[in-house]
Amino acid sequence: QLQAFGGGLVQAGGSLRLSCAASGRTFSSYVMGWFRQAPGKEREFVAAINWGVFSTDYADSVKGRFTISRDNAKNTVYLQMNSLKPEDTAVYYCTARTRAGIRATMSEYDYWGQGTLVTVSS
Repeated sequence: QLQAFGGGLVQAGGSLRLSCAASGRTFSSYVMGWFRQAPGKEREFVAAINWGVFSTDYADSVKGRFTISRDNAKNTVYLQMNSLKPEDTAVYYCTARTRAGIRATMSEYDYWGQGTLVTVSS
């Protein structure tokens, strides 16, 4: 089970940190990721982090502003979001992939948490 929290309302230029706590199994060997879905749009890849060497990948739209990290001891993955823009407004979903390798496609991920809403006001 994945549970995401930390969303909220923030002004443009502000920061938020999302957390995703995993329970029920050990996710330390899984690829962990974040996707988001804005109103009226499809869900899109945001960031992912591998286990082991902690390699990461980001959508171009968030590179340089968002940072994904994980704490395997706490079975938790984080998404630090800085310099937020109104277009970052979306429901953010935490996800886990049991197979090796970071992917940016929804169908490549096996477990999904409930979303947490991030609203960025202009």
